[in-house]
Amino acid sequence: QVQLVESGGGLVQAGGSLRLSCAASGRTANAMGWFRQAPGKEREFVAAISWSGGGTYYAESVKGRFTISRDNAKNTVALQMNSLKPEDTAVYYCATAPAYFGGSYLMYKSNYDYWGQGTQVTVSS
Repeated sequence: QVQLVESGGGLVQAGGSLRLSCAASGRTANAMGWFRQAPGKEREFVAAISWSGGGTYYAESVKGRFTISRDNAKNTVALQMNSLKPEDTAVYYCATAPAYFGGSYLMYKSNYDYWGQGTQVTVSS
C-alpha cells in the first residue's frame, strides 16, 4: 500500500513558476510520475523519474520548462514548472510504479499502481 500526498498547486500568471511536491509513504521503492487532467480531457503524462533518479522522462509539451526530481531519503518527488502557459492548467496527479519500471513504460498511466488525490494548477493569461 502506498499513500501519496501532493502539494504546491495554485494560481499563477502565464510565464510564472510553481513547484509541486509529492510525499510517499508505505512502499518507498518506486518509480514516480506526474500526470495531469484538464476538464473534458484524458489524463496525460507529464514527467517521470526512475527509482534511482538516473532516468527522467518528459512529455514533449513540457520539455525545457518542467523539471522532475526526487529525494529518496525523504520519499518525495518534485515537479518544478517554469514558463507556465494557460494550456498547463489542469489537476496534477502524482503516481507510483514498481521500482523496476523505467524508460517508455513510465509514460503510460496503466503502468502506475497508486495515485495521489491531485492538486489544481491554474495559469491565467
